[in-house]
Amino acid sequence: MLNSNSIESFINDRKKVSALIYDVLTQKISVLDALKQYPKNLSDPTLNAAFHALVHLEADEDLRKSDSLYKDEQDMYLEDIADVLAKGEALPCNVIEEYNKYYKDSLIYPNIDKKTVFQRLKKMINL
Repeated sequence: MLNSNSIESFINDRKKVSALIYDVLTQKISVLDALKQYPKNLSDPTLNAAFHALVHLEADEDLRKSDSLYKDEQDMYLEDIADVLAKGEALPCNVIEEYNKYYKDSLIYPNIDKKTVFQRLKKMINL
């Protein structure tokens, strides 16, 4: 069971992630910069799912350039995630479950740079 400090930490981390997502969507920072600043809270499934969504944004860069409908849908999806997190709330279970189907482990890790992000992506998609 979570204590009040843990709950407050989750809420604060979710609000921070919301701000990071908004900054990425408004092109104030890159996805890589957002991932570098990402909270290292591995016990919050909401933060893990939001992390996965950001990683997918970076991984889909070529598709986003060639398919404006896909880009718009992905941006709206991330904005919806950021709106929920801005309130400190958890993401809906179906969103979390969608990521849990494909990722047994959290993608959040302490040393983030372009090389390690791509290494982990390659591992996850078996390249």
